[in-house]
Amino acid sequence: MLFFFGYGSKRRQVGAGGVHTCPRCHNTTQWARMRQYNQLTVFFVPVLRWKRVTVEQCGICGQTAAA
Repeated sequence: MLFFFGYGSKRRQVGAGGVHTCPRCHNTTQWARMRQYNQLTVFFVPVLRWKRVTVEQCGICGQTAAA
């Protein structure tokens, strides 16, 4: 019997975030609001999701910060 499963962290863009100065690249840009979570998939279908967190991500370097 063949059984496909996977585990990993996913991010999905929710919308526009605020305008912030990035502590890493020191640019002032519009950040993107992202929802980050861990998930378990069976046969490429998501079965469980946990550790759901909303973060904002810098549009230039990708640095994340809690929203």
